[in-house]
Amino acid sequence: MLRILSLCVWLAPLPALAGGPFGDYDPVDFGPRGPARYAVHGIDVARFQEEIDWRRVAASGVAFAWIKATEGGDVKDPSFDRNWQLAARHGIPRGAYHFYYFCTPPEVQARWFIRNVPRRGRALPPVLDMEWNPFSPTCTTRPPGAEVRRQARIFLDIIERYYGQRPIIYTTPEFYAVTGIGQVRAEFWLRSVAKTPDQVYPGQPWVFWQYTGTGVVPGVEGGVDINAFRGTRGAWRRWLRRHEK
Repeated sequence: MLRILSLCVWLAPLPALAGGPFGDYDPVDFGPRGPARYAVHGIDVARFQEEIDWRRVAASGVAFAWIKATEGGDVKDPSFDRNWQLAARHGIPRGAYHFYYFCTPPEVQARWFIRNVPRRGRALPPVLDMEWNPFSPTCTTRPPGAEVRRQARIFLDIIERYYGQRPIIYTTPEFYAVTGIGQVRAEFWLRSVAKTPDQVYPGQPWVFWQYTGTGVVPGVEGGVDINAFRGTRGAWRRWLRRHEK
């Protein structure tokens, strides 16, 4: 039986490329403007990735990692502390992100993030993850765009004052189209897993592009989000010098 299983594993097809330097369990052909044209790629992770081998992740060429820290006003990702410490230990630039809930005041959510994410040590800018949450058992509220933008600005301003750098906004196609979140002053990290950002978010400047949720990265079990930085390796080094504090 062991011999048969080993043969089956050996014959199984390898994951196809995600359009960048890593594999993908469900690859998309983005065409010539896809993620392969960008030199710098990183991941974002949460408790769903379970116990990550950060040594292998670093050796694979991952250039950065966004790590889930908090959501709402009272939830901390149970893997955050471990991921935060080990990513830094293995030399991967990392930043923390907060998943926003529209049932909790922005001031409360900002204080919760500050309580759980260290200010000491070098880190990428914090990230405000704004998207609808239709599967939440407690909060499926969808405020109008003006209210969304008002709350975002409050959160961003508090976090900027504390950490000394303006947070990045992460968002999704539907949320972006409905709320006008692109009007808020921030750098943007955009999710687009079927088309390129210029097709989904026409005219919107962006710095990071999340192009797959089914990526294959050594050291991470199962599929993982992979992201491209918009620029060359030299541009990435310059961006890091300005933003890693």
